[in-house]
Amino acid sequence: MNRRLAFAVLVVGLLVTMAGCSAIFGGISDEDLDREQDYDDLRERDADVVIEIEDVGLVSDGEFRAVYDLNDTEELSLHRSSFYRDRALDVHSVRYWYPNGTVVTGSELDVDQGRSNTNVHVPDGNGTVAFTGSAGSRTFHLPAYVSGSYEVILPEGYRTTNFLFGDVNPGGYEREVVDDQEHLTWEENDRPISIRYYLPRDVTLFAGLVVLVVALGGVGVAYYYRQMKRLQERREEMGVDVDVDDDSGGGPPPGFR
Repeated sequence: MNRRLAFAVLVVGLLVTMAGCSAIFGGISDEDLDREQDYDDLRERDADVVIEIEDVGLVSDGEFRAVYDLNDTEELSLHRSSFYRDRALDVHSVRYWYPNGTVVTGSELDVDQGRSNTNVHVPDGNGTVAFTGSAGSRTFHLPAYVSGSYEVILPEGYRTTNFLFGDVNPGGYEREVVDDQEHLTWEENDRPISIRYYLPRDVTLFAGLVVLVVALGGVGVAYYYRQMKRLQERREEMGVDVDVDDDSGGGPPPGFR
């Protein structure tokens, strides 16, 4: 019976392992590659790479749309770098435009996803490719898959200018606010882009929190000081507090003579 149980556990473990491997190496489905998405507004921009970050929640991740003029690039290796290793970027709604404007969907391209990369092969390196992926919660990090001019558009109302809450890398960018959306542009970039952004109300809430903490701390210090004074007064009334340096007579302490 024990041998049968051990064999059953082994079989279940193998099935789970195989299922996990399938999830990792199964790639992106045609349904996800062909999912509906509109990129026309981004294709009309002047930069070689245009990325727009969609509105996000306080803790939930949002999405971004990206359009790349390939500039003689026939393959994009899409990934994100973590502390341990590179991991494949999950994308959907993939589109490709030939130089003459003909568009094809992602399922018609050669898209291969492995553990560390999602490789998108295109038939003509002078075309344009677009995809949608996951953005962070008020942070955005993405490698520069191609060199050229870049434009990143933040969600409406968000900013990067406060040094405590916002940050933009690399430097050398220009900043412009259009219709309450902050646009960050680089004339030439080949380095990873990292952005931290915030809502102006976040600064007000943080300042209010600091004032509240300081006020509560002041109340606590005042209460502690008052309690210490009361304790000192009670000890003096009971004759417990004695300054031994002044007691040169050697008799009993004050209050017990």
